[in-house]
Amino acid sequence: MTDTKGWELISGRKGVNGTEVSVVTGGRTQEAERAMQAFCLGVSIYNFHFLYECLIADSPVFNTAHWSFCCCCWMSEYLCSPEDNIYNVSFSRFKIRDLDSGAVILDIKKHEIQDVIELDTRRFIQYHFSPAFLALRAIGATLEFTVGSKALHHFRLIERHFFRNLLLKTFDFEIGFCIPHSRNTCEHIYCLPNIEPEIVEEMIASPFETRSDSFYFVNNKLIMHHKAEYSFRGSV
Repeated sequence: MTDTKGWELISGRKGVNGTEVSVVTGGRTQEAERAMQAFCLGVSIYNFHFLYECLIADSPVFNTAHWSFCCCCWMSEYLCSPEDNIYNVSFSRFKIRDLDSGAVILDIKKHEIQDVIELDTRRFIQYHFSPAFLALRAIGATLEFTVGSKALHHFRLIERHFFRNLLLKTFDFEIGFCIPHSRNTCEHIYCLPNIEPEIVEEMIASPFETRSDSFYFVNNKLIMHHKAEYSFRGSV
């Protein structure tokens, strides 16, 4: 098994309002992304998740990105332990709204969260959405969280969404500085990807095969890794 403790994000390009910045792909084109996915699938036959470094300074398009935290497939294991959250960051509320209509799609508080795997109650959740969710173009996700006795510097969220082994989109949000013993609220804007109709149909017909990895960094150190699975057969 790969020793994933202490993974570090060296550097990268910041996203603005959730703009896709290919955090793990380093700014590659779609063709290069597909090639990298094929490569990753080839070397992960034994469900081996690996760490590699993307150095792509030869291209003027890519010379702003240099990553040593790279994962091009959905991760079946966690890349850090709960004990790595030395800042005692705790999420207490999560709300999703449609930016076009303003309608609230989901609003859950900590004590209301359901469908959570017992072994990792703080790090895994299943969401139930209706098929109409996949037709949305942009959503706002409001996150409420508390911080322990240590300040957060350069608090950052990198999120990867997959259907099976197909990367749907990467999001990169810079949350910034948070003072100790504080309650904080921020809204991230997700510009949702255009997905081919055939893939949408498969996503609806295959509950919980759409997944995401959420990686939280403080000072470029990975402190939390959360997972989610999505079903689009519900009524929400």
